[in-house]
Amino acid sequence: MPDLAALERQARDIYQPIALDRRSRDLRRLVVRGLAGGGRGHLGSALSAIEILRVLYDDVMAHQPDEAEWPERDRCLLSKGHGCLAQYALLADHGYFPMAEMDRFCRFEGILGGHPDAGKVPGIEASTGALGHGPSIAVGMAVAAKLQGAAHRVFAVTGDGEINEGSVWEAAMTAGKYQLDNLTIIVDYNKLQSYGPNEEVQDLEPLTSKWESFGFAVRNVDGHDVEALRRTLGALPLATGRPNAVIAHTVKGRGIAYAENEPAWHHKSKLTDAEVKEMLQAIEA
Repeated sequence: MPDLAALERQARDIYQPIALDRRSRDLRRLVVRGLAGGGRGHLGSALSAIEILRVLYDDVMAHQPDEAEWPERDRCLLSKGHGCLAQYALLADHGYFPMAEMDRFCRFEGILGGHPDAGKVPGIEASTGALGHGPSIAVGMAVAAKLQGAAHRVFAVTGDGEINEGSVWEAAMTAGKYQLDNLTIIVDYNKLQSYGPNEEVQDLEPLTSKWESFGFAVRNVDGHDVEALRRTLGALPLATGRPNAVIAHTVKGRGIAYAENEPAWHHKSKLTDAEVKEMLQAIEA
C-alpha cells in the first residue's frame, strides 16, 4: 500500500516560488494600505490568497461591479474571512466601492470591517469569519442554482487551518450527494495556522485523497502562479456531475520576505508608520 501522505508531500514540494508581477505587487500594496488605515489586520492570511482572488475576479468569474447584485453573476465567498484585505483589494480595484475605503479599514466611519460584512460591502456574498461556514453557504447557493436552472457558479475560498472544522466536511458530503459541478472549493494551502504548522496542529494529508473520497474532482496548483491558476480555474468543471476542489499551494505572507512562513505575521496590530514603510519597500524588493 503506497504512503499517500508521503506521495502528496513530495508532490507539494515541487512548487517553487515565482516572481510576482506588477499587478500582484500593486494588490499587495493595497492590502498594506488597508493595514495602515486600520492599524491592524491579518497580513499573512491575505497575502497568501492574492493570486487566487486575482484570477477569480480578473479572469474567471462573471461579475459586474456597477451592479453588485446582478442575478447572473458568479458568487465568490471568502470563507477564511480574516483574510478579507485580499478580497477588499480586488473589490476596490474593480470599482465595487471607492478606493478611499481602504484607508478606513476597521474604522467606525468606514464600511470595511475585520471580517467581510454582506450587509455593508458591495460584492460580499456572505458575512464570513466564523470559520467553516463558507462551504455550507456555498453548497446552499449551488443547490439553489441547480433548482432554478441558473448558469452561475459558486466559489468558496477556505483556509487550510479552517478545514479542521467538521462543518466543512458535512458540506463536502452534501456537495458530492447532489453532484454540484457548479461548486468549487479552493483551499488556500499555506501550511500554517495561527500558531504553528498544520503538520503539528492538525495534519491534513493526504488532502487530495480526502476531497476525492467525498466525490470531488481535485486539482493541485501553485497558488501564486497566475497562469497555472488561469488554466486550472478556466477548465471548470473538472468533471461533469462532480463538485470541484482546487488545492492551491501558497506561502503565508507571500511577497514580504520577512513575513513569509512566519506565524507571527498571521495578524498584526498597532502598526507604526515605519513598519508600513518597511512592508511597502519589501514588496518592491
